[in-house]
Amino acid sequence: MAKPSQKIISELDELRASIRHHNQLYYQDAEPEVSDAEYDLLFDRLLEIEAQFPELVTQDSPSQTVGATGLTKFAPVTHRIPMLSLQKVTTLEQFQDFDRRVRDSLSKEAEIHFATEPKLDGLAVELVYRRGKFVLGSSRGDGQTGENITENLATLSSIPSTLSKSTAQQFPLLEVRGEVVMHKRDFEEYNRKLINSDQEPMANPRNGAAGSLRQLDANITKERPLKFYAYGISESSSDSIRSQSEAASLLKKEKFLLPEPAQLFPDAASVGRQFNKLVELRDQLEYEIDGMVIKVDSFDQQMQLGRISRAPRWAVAWKFEAELAETVLEEVEFSVGRTGVVTPVAILKPTKVGGVTVSRASLHNEDELNALGVALGDRVIIRRAGDVIPEVVRLAHKSDPKSKKIKFPTRCPSCNKEIVRPEGEAAYRCLNQNCPAHLEGSLAYFASKAAMDIDGMGGRIAAQLIERGLISSLADLYFLTTEQLLTLDLMADKRAQNLMAAIDRSRSSSLPKIIYALGIDGVGETVANLLAETFGSIDALMQATAEQLVEIDGIGRVLAESIQSFFSSRQTKALIEKMRKGGVLFPPYEKSQTAGKLSGKTFVITGTLSQSRTYFKSLIESQGGKVSSSISAKTDFLLYGEKAGSKLKKAAELGVACVDEKELLKQIG
Repeated sequence: MAKPSQKIISELDELRASIRHHNQLYYQDAEPEVSDAEYDLLFDRLLEIEAQFPELVTQDSPSQTVGATGLTKFAPVTHRIPMLSLQKVTTLEQFQDFDRRVRDSLSKEAEIHFATEPKLDGLAVELVYRRGKFVLGSSRGDGQTGENITENLATLSSIPSTLSKSTAQQFPLLEVRGEVVMHKRDFEEYNRKLINSDQEPMANPRNGAAGSLRQLDANITKERPLKFYAYGISESSSDSIRSQSEAASLLKKEKFLLPEPAQLFPDAASVGRQFNKLVELRDQLEYEIDGMVIKVDSFDQQMQLGRISRAPRWAVAWKFEAELAETVLEEVEFSVGRTGVVTPVAILKPTKVGGVTVSRASLHNEDELNALGVALGDRVIIRRAGDVIPEVVRLAHKSDPKSKKIKFPTRCPSCNKEIVRPEGEAAYRCLNQNCPAHLEGSLAYFASKAAMDIDGMGGRIAAQLIERGLISSLADLYFLTTEQLLTLDLMADKRAQNLMAAIDRSRSSSLPKIIYALGIDGVGETVANLLAETFGSIDALMQATAEQLVEIDGIGRVLAESIQSFFSSRQTKALIEKMRKGGVLFPPYEKSQTAGKLSGKTFVITGTLSQSRTYFKSLIESQGGKVSSSISAKTDFLLYGEKAGSKLKKAAELGVACVDEKELLKQIG
């Protein structure tokens, strides 16, 4: 098996960081900034790399988890049975592959039926009933742990507070799962009320539902037009329900709303015909949907099929293709992101695509812009594959041969500094770390959970701080006062105090978190940990040469030069110094003190083992060992299973000791 290049490792880090960022915006903040299609491209690329290099799969990778961790303002709830995500397909051929895998995994004599239903685009929740009473409601969260939003869910008239006496007796414990949504008409009506009262309207029904359930005041939730649709039950305390269709009958009997149309089908062809019907019905439905969910009906067969890390093997989401529409390109704006990338955004004559009015679309980069050959005033085809910014697909018609050509700027549209296009990249960048637009994205990233973990410092707060001149660099965060925070919109005393407390806690963040938070191009959590472990302090890292950096297993020449360039710049040195003056401790890196029989030993894992690689990685680390993705002369042991491949051969060449599972377990007793 080929060794992953540094470029691949860096891309993987960036993908994971980007997906976590978008997960937080989607699941926690209800403010997504990319379309479903753009998110799916990122996730598909992550899965592609991890499939090619399984040794790079980590336990905390987004491919191994669901959604995002819950907000700290709600108490955590551990789901008794994990709330999994769904694998997706987009064509009949892909669904036929899913059908084939299901049939190959079950006995040839097995009669298989598929239960289908529309895939609602809302917030997934779980309701717990004990002896017929609704006692607990939670969001999906990361699949294992969600948020306790019982009080808010209890305000929904579509959620029964009690079940019938017969159901309560039959099911002392019943866990109902479903989706909270806003009907399209209710959403439009509620937005009109917000606009008429000079309040900011909701972006779309999904965001409206998610934001409404995360209100600290349940009375606010009660005012919102929310509906709960049940799509199934998790394991109950009774075995009398043996299938998805039987569960649906029970839920309907208890007056739950269910996604319709829902039907049973015996084969892939009939499921395909139902999908085509749903495409035609889509705009007529009361709620937003983004595809069809298909589940193996029998619970026994579901148990036999089992699950992978984040998804069941017995269900799949068949997603709709992106919708197209034609409109006029009126203007192009250029936005600046966290890493300084300058992106062209099309301003369109508003048009409806799939029932949603669209007025902005992505043009990606200069190369894409030139390839499209579009100019202001042209008619263009746009594609909507989600609820946020769609993309311009192609030119539809040249309105005027003399239409105004779009020129990519030579200076940053935010700070007016010169922008550059690094060699080998498609994007132009603003390199000014104090650029307001650059700073806004950097500040939100700096405050994120994986970085300095400053709860309450979202994108809107960051934008206001910069707009009002309270922050001109990341370090200024540590000189803010409660009085300054209280000048921001919708900032009450308690919220300001909580944010100040979170800022204060971040002063003692660990060295790896600080390095990650600085937002160095190509440096994700893995590389940040490597840098902290190798150099031990921020001062030693700042003095490191590219030659020293490239010696680290996992860091290549390009990344080494990027890191060295970042820390040698005057802006970075001034930033670190000002953070110190603001009380940031920059503590030295403390290696794990875990005592164990593998302390100080480095392992590489390869081949097929009896448990997942994540399991063995955790086992080795619990005994003080370290797991690396690539084998070298510094490796102490290669843990191998079946089909070990080239790493076993390389270990023999380098004289690295090779152990199987039994030998490893023997070593640690």
